[in-house]
Amino acid sequence: MVSLTQTLRRSLPLALAAALSLAQPLHADQTDRIDFDVVLKGITAGRLTIDGKIEGNSYGANGVMKTAGLVGALKTIRYDARVSGGYVDGVFTPLQFAETALRSGNTVEHGIVYKNGKPVSVTRNPPRTPRDRDVAPDQQGGTIDPLTALYAVLRDVPREEACKLKVTMYDGARRSQVALAAPQSAGEGVKCAGEYRRLEGFSEKDMAEKTRFPFVLTYAPTGDGRLRVVEISTDTIYGKGRLKRR
Repeated sequence: MVSLTQTLRRSLPLALAAALSLAQPLHADQTDRIDFDVVLKGITAGRLTIDGKIEGNSYGANGVMKTAGLVGALKTIRYDARVSGGYVDGVFTPLQFAETALRSGNTVEHGIVYKNGKPVSVTRNPPRTPRDRDVAPDQQGGTIDPLTALYAVLRDVPREEACKLKVTMYDGARRSQVALAAPQSAGEGVKCAGEYRRLEGFSEKDMAEKTRFPFVLTYAPTGDGRLRVVEISTDTIYGKGRLKRR
């Protein structure tokens, strides 16, 4: 199964996705428009857009990841995803995640349904032959889906919450982790040391290739007391990569 976050994982291993490990205060409602270019070796290769909203004790997000620039002219790849769930005390708990992938003219639909924070149904159309290494959904309580993970990492946050994030992500077959730590001042903004880590369900080749992908996340002030992610940079298996806010 290839997902929205798998594409980012390979091109910009962050993907950056569980519950937040840090108990946080209640937030006012917020709406986020997140729009990034995916840049590899200085060339724009894709675009990531997320519209997210936290309202009361619930949240929702819609995301699009697609090829762009010269890469888009050569090959069309697009992922559309949506998620809804609960948001209490800083913790995201998805209820339903759905994704449609378009690759080389082929369409694949993928979904995860949750109950009490645990995946209870994983679907794919057309069906996919299970692999021995696949991680069982009934053992993934407390994880979050790829889109929730991206929203948790990329949304605007109060300054005191910068770099205080650790999420565990399950995409229906694989388990991985994203963590932010070590905040440092960067002008008026803040920089975080981040890491994306492959945990379970990946092929032997993937695990032998690399399991830990460090990255640097940079926040800039929004003017209303919050911080906004403006760039994520990393060394990918394809060379230098960045998510750069548009």
